[in-house]
Amino acid sequence: MATWADLARFVRGEYEVISENDEEIRIQVNFEDVNEEDERTQIIILAREILDAKHEWVQLATPVGLVERADLKALLTEIGLSSIACGAAIMGEHVVLRHSLPLKDLDIHEFTDPLELLAGTADQIEEMFFGGDQY
Repeated sequence: MATWADLARFVRGEYEVISENDEEIRIQVNFEDVNEEDERTQIIILAREILDAKHEWVQLATPVGLVERADLKALLTEIGLSSIACGAAIMGEHVVLRHSLPLKDLDIHEFTDPLELLAGTADQIEEMFFGGDQY
């Protein structure tokens, strides 16, 4: 992959796209579940970012809960212990997990593996700290 357009084409073919514009694609990741009554999903936002006005990157971000409901110390401690592919940030009213990748020379596994780790970690954090599956 070399450009945002290449990534967007790949994502459209491989994931459930729920919305899209020139700079952002939102996908829904569905988790295989043991119990159909407890089907879980995670919304991932893929955003095109330009570093130093010349380098294309993709930022993967997913909300896990509202800041006002978060025990940030416990949440950040858990992320530090259990995650290798994402960091936490506050974006607006939400705590999000996110990961960023340069698009130049990006191998598909350098995208799909972190995306899967991000989605899975976010789903676990959301359940652990916010008690549900809202995102």
